[in-house]
Amino acid sequence: MGQEIEFKYRVAAGQMPRLEKALCPVDGWEAVNMETVYFDTADFALSARKWTLRTRLENDQSIVTLKTKAVGFARGEWELSATHPAKVLAQLVAMGAPEELLSLCQDGLFPICGAKFLRKRGTVSLAGGTIIELALDAGILTGGGSQEEVCELEVELKSGETASALAYAQELAAKWELSPEYRGKFTRALALRRK
Repeated sequence: MGQEIEFKYRVAAGQMPRLEKALCPVDGWEAVNMETVYFDTADFALSARKWTLRTRLENDQSIVTLKTKAVGFARGEWELSATHPAKVLAQLVAMGAPEELLSLCQDGLFPICGAKFLRKRGTVSLAGGTIIELALDAGILTGGGSQEEVCELEVELKSGETASALAYAQELAAKWELSPEYRGKFTRALALRRK
């Protein structure tokens, strides 16, 4: 199974320039324009299971991702290059995604909400060999004709120890007085649709 472990924090828009300068990775920031469309079935079977199925355009590359609920800070994650999730459901299952995905989606998938933001990301090596990716995201979430600003810091474990990544994330949060963001972009965009 693919697995994602990340820690998210809300950032005030005015803090972003200072964070960007202070946290700049050794190799600098990579800027990536992200445009995301989230999909679900007509009866919202995926979101009812706390699954996220999306297509994200990252600069010029389209990537389909399925995320599922897991334990603690982890989530199941499977992704591949494709333009629409319906085209690759069987491939996601072959990669280890839940087989139930095929039967849930047999009657079709529909775009339900989205996000558009600029991500500045870079890799940081911590003591003991743990590698994390820092990402600063600024943009908007969209759903149901409404929109909401998104401004956050993500600390994602790429390899090594979860405890090291968590300690680093908590240290950043304390230093910059950042509040944890427990809801993902999809959950917040979906809430806009349901208003």
